Amino acid sequence: MLEQWAPAIVFLAIAFSVGFVTLFAARIMAVRAKRPSETKTLTYECGEEPAHQAWIRFHPRYYVIALVFILFDVEAAFLIPWALNVRGLGTFAMVEMFLFVAILLLGWVYALRKGALKWQ
Repeated sequence: MLEQWAPAIVFLAIAFSVGFVTLFAARIMAVRAKRPSETKTLTYECGEEPAHQAWIRFHPRYYVIALVFILFDVEAAFLIPWALNVRGLGTFAMVEMFLFVAILLLGWVYALRKGALKWQ
């Protein structure tokens, strides 16, 4: 049984040792800034001086749009394996996927009716 797990154990040992050796070498060589300056702690925005604080409140609509995008993006990811095997799955899988897409469309219509996707 150990022969079955040997490659995984060796891989994990190498992965952990590389991480520890890297951290240990950085500690020994003392890799850090020689002279800390205030410029190094400033926010960098494409070479421009920041106009305001970086921590501001965003309108909840941004989060709603992001959640709806993530929801439909993840659901679309479920369609890819089905589309790759559509010929071998049969009629039942076709009906199930159309039902799945119909439920997605109902959710999309609901979001449209509620105004969740309107940008003001």
